[in-house]
Amino acid sequence: MFADAVAGSRLALGRLLTVVERGGPSADVVSDLAQPLTGRAHILGITGAPGAGKSTLVGELVARLVASGCRPAVLAVDPSSPLTGGAILGDRIRMDGAAGSSVDVAAGKAPASQLGHAFIRSMATRGHSGGLAVAVPLAVRLFDAAGYDPVIIETVGVGQVEVDVVGAADTAVVVATPGMGDAVQANKAGLLEVADVFVVNKADRPGASDVRRDLELMLDLGHITGQEAPDGYRPPIVMASALEGTGSGDVLDAVAAHLDYLESTGRRAQRRRHRVRAEVLARMEQAMVRRAVELADGAEGRELLNAAENGELSPTSVSAKLLEQLG
Repeated sequence: MFADAVAGSRLALGRLLTVVERGGPSADVVSDLAQPLTGRAHILGITGAPGAGKSTLVGELVARLVASGCRPAVLAVDPSSPLTGGAILGDRIRMDGAAGSSVDVAAGKAPASQLGHAFIRSMATRGHSGGLAVAVPLAVRLFDAAGYDPVIIETVGVGQVEVDVVGAADTAVVVATPGMGDAVQANKAGLLEVADVFVVNKADRPGASDVRRDLELMLDLGHITGQEAPDGYRPPIVMASALEGTGSGDVLDAVAAHLDYLESTGRRAQRRRHRVRAEVLARMEQAMVRRAVELADGAEGRELLNAAENGELSPTSVSAKLLEQLG
């Protein structure tokens, strides 16, 4: 099946992504097979608050990329259903609608007949802390091995999750909109430190220029407080209106310029080393949590937990005793 996916079978690729999302030994085999074929794709993270128009913007970007001869892939990381654990798929619906309506090749948008060159996949967070599913890094490698480039990750955009996208992306694009206080929220969430490109979406609405001004001021403040990149890189601020179909070309130009910057400074390799380390630690943490649950559910673990529940032992001493067994 892996050979079929690499050869261009969308059906095989979809089935492998399902294996990856489920995890386990089969997913580990996929990881080992994909690893030698990776390292080529530009990984692009799109993040921002809910309602910022990320999915519509991604749809526009995908259409333009396909029209230029690229084979983009999109992972829309959705919140999980509390009942089934599955993704809600709302982002994928909006992306399909946006990209499917782009029929003007002369304007740089792909006709619907060419959209098969792109691959859009929704993936559930499954309650993973930080919002990104543990399976996302492996899914990205699988897309890379199958020849998709760039690979776009659109995050949930809830709470502090936006910061986590940097761990899985070469270029982080933060989308803000007027009327939502996004510039202030971006500063509170730490996005000024991690954003490589800012996009003010819905730029046709009143207040868009105010959002740009606020972001510029906060970037200036970063220079004063020492949060600016050591080599002086300053994230550009791009104005766009995804629904109107304007500005997406400028976004891609800014992304391409950032990729050139990463290559010329060696920071792309540095980010990839950070990404590998983060995935290794995340998988170790996941394995240790599984082992801890097994111990707590075992006979000795249940006895210790009962003692804690009855007030005979403290939770601190119980956890220490169980941790000894992990070693």
